Amino acid sequence: MRSLRGKLLPPVVAIVFSALLCSVALIVSGANPARALAVMVVQVGHNTTAVDIINSASVYYLVGIAVAIGFKMNLFNIGVEGQYRIGAVFAAIVGGELNLPPVLGQIVIIAVAMLGGAVFAALPAILKVTRGVSEVITTIMLNAISLGIIALLIKQGAFGVLSNNNIGTRPIPAADWIPGIPLGSAGTVFGFVVIAVLVGVGYWVMLNRTRFGFELQASGESPTAATAGGVDAKRMIVIAMLLSGAIAGLTALPELLGRDHTYTLISPQGYGFTGIAVALLGRNNPGGIAFGAVLWAFLDQAAVSLDVIQVPREIVTIMQGAIVLSVVVSYEVIRRLELAAEQRRVGSQLAAATTGSAS
Repeated sequence: MRSLRGKLLPPVVAIVFSALLCSVALIVSGANPARALAVMVVQVGHNTTAVDIINSASVYYLVGIAVAIGFKMNLFNIGVEGQYRIGAVFAAIVGGELNLPPVLGQIVIIAVAMLGGAVFAALPAILKVTRGVSEVITTIMLNAISLGIIALLIKQGAFGVLSNNNIGTRPIPAADWIPGIPLGSAGTVFGFVVIAVLVGVGYWVMLNRTRFGFELQASGESPTAATAGGVDAKRMIVIAMLLSGAIAGLTALPELLGRDHTYTLISPQGYGFTGIAVALLGRNNPGGIAFGAVLWAFLDQAAVSLDVIQVPREIVTIMQGAIVLSVVVSYEVIRRLELAAEQRRVGSQLAAATTGSAS
């Protein structure tokens, strides 16, 4: 019963608290919270909004899984931003420069993206296990370095070509695209959504059905205890970072292989930081991360609909922040209350046992 309460109560508290915060923000902006919510929900059925939400959610889901793998090992991999961009630019370069046959070309592009993300995550991992350098510091620095590397790679004279006053990689041939799922006037769902689902299933299986998943979680909970049990904690850190980087490398592929087909200097950025929020919302659980990804994508699309009723779109950013804050705070508060209750229960049992033995 306590376990069920510990699982259900935090999200309920988070929803109520975030709803209150969002309502206050809307009222302060001069909007009616009920009307704003109605507009946000109704817009899902208009034009291609629902498909756009699914497509964006697939990107957020992949980057959320990448962050969650690090969290499971108690690693704060802020570098998923740089890792996914490095993976994307290398994948785009290989896809544009090589004219590979169908299927093989797609496999190579995906493999290169994962390899690029993993390699870029290797340096923070090595520095952490050999020199004890915090992964937070090294990954933040590598995020900045990734921008310079990308600028060098896609400039004219390297692998970049000028198209419509924008510089990017050579377009990936149509044979190497991943076909979408057409839904008529509602739009086209990225074909990579299927791969994102498979990544989530693989993540669940790894955590719950493999020895590696158990060792990963055990090492994250207590490296000392894991080491005493025969687990090489340093090895687990390296593997977790490499795996996190490899999944991060997939982040841009739904758009790269389903819509853009080239990587440019103005390609979307910031997905890595969104992934941190999505992983926190989902509590590092594959199902929870899926819910967080869809919710985040829904709020992104809601920003446009709120413009129609003269509500500043910045309100959506406040909503997203309030939701993340509510989830983090509610889980911590409930955890502490559960811990205090358990301590009182154990104390009462000890007191009763002591009284009984004395009599």
